[in-house]
Amino acid sequence: MQDRDLVLGIDIGGTKTSCGFVDLTGSIFNATSMPTQAKESVDNFISRLNHQIEKIRADLPFSHCLCGIGIGAPNAHHYRGTIENAVNLNWGESVDLVSLIKRHYNLPVVITNDANAAAIGEMLFGNARGMKHFLVITLGTGLGCGIITDSRLLYGASGFAGELGHTVVDPDGRQCGCGKRGCLETYVSAAGLRRTAAALLAERRDPSPLRATSYYKMTAKQIFNLAVEGDPLALEAFDRTARILGMKLADAAAHLSPEAIFLAGGLASAGDLLLAPTRRYMNDFMFSAYRGTVNLLPSGLQTGVSAILGAAALIWHELKQL
Repeated sequence: MQDRDLVLGIDIGGTKTSCGFVDLTGSIFNATSMPTQAKESVDNFISRLNHQIEKIRADLPFSHCLCGIGIGAPNAHHYRGTIENAVNLNWGESVDLVSLIKRHYNLPVVITNDANAAAIGEMLFGNARGMKHFLVITLGTGLGCGIITDSRLLYGASGFAGELGHTVVDPDGRQCGCGKRGCLETYVSAAGLRRTAAALLAERRDPSPLRATSYYKMTAKQIFNLAVEGDPLALEAFDRTARILGMKLADAAAHLSPEAIFLAGGLASAGDLLLAPTRRYMNDFMFSAYRGTVNLLPSGLQTGVSAILGAAALIWHELKQL
């Protein structure tokens, strides 16, 4: 039997690291995850990761050829192959992760941040197949953005193009972890939704089950569930979030003129509760020449394995360029 061509997709997060083997159609084999243990040294992490990879590789039910490895990670620099100043990883200012992986695998290895990986994944395996110009917005703890233009991922001169989450909504607004005030991700993210709900609790007198929950125990999922049940305060939190996101997406459309913008990540799983009002506000704020030309759509990548698919798509896309 002929070997099946596979790549390995790895997604590194502050809490867990996921990986799996992926073929050219986007089928995933033997996906697994392990604790990142972010406070340990990167050498220990690589040793544990290699052990995990070889364990699931040995269990593949067919012969295969491993063609390359794609990695999505926070603060990853595509050009240098490094992870730089990642807040949730105790690995120092810069670690050459690609070189460390290549000590174990003499294969092409590429790395980028999770939003960029999500954009490539959407293009190869998701709802952006056939599109040449689009954005993917990842909504989780923060807000990431991957930009595809002319079917290529936009990295920019610095290698960090697409930091839409750190564009400013209000220069005197909420404190951001980056050091600035009023960044978009302080308003549009899981954490941003919590902050908006807390502000509403202080501003308004509406009865809400949220009043029985301390800010530190409040979750985006709880706010979502209450919004689905019709809680006015939770619904207003989503509406305010959608208005700000719609405004900034209209700005992004003016800069880039994409065919579509896709929402991905945990907060995007709120579905039409977020998507519908964001679409309305985006069109309200849109420059008239672009109005009606930009679709706002959900990601087409499977929830739970989208990060692995994105990382795998990254290396498949790179191999096609060779």
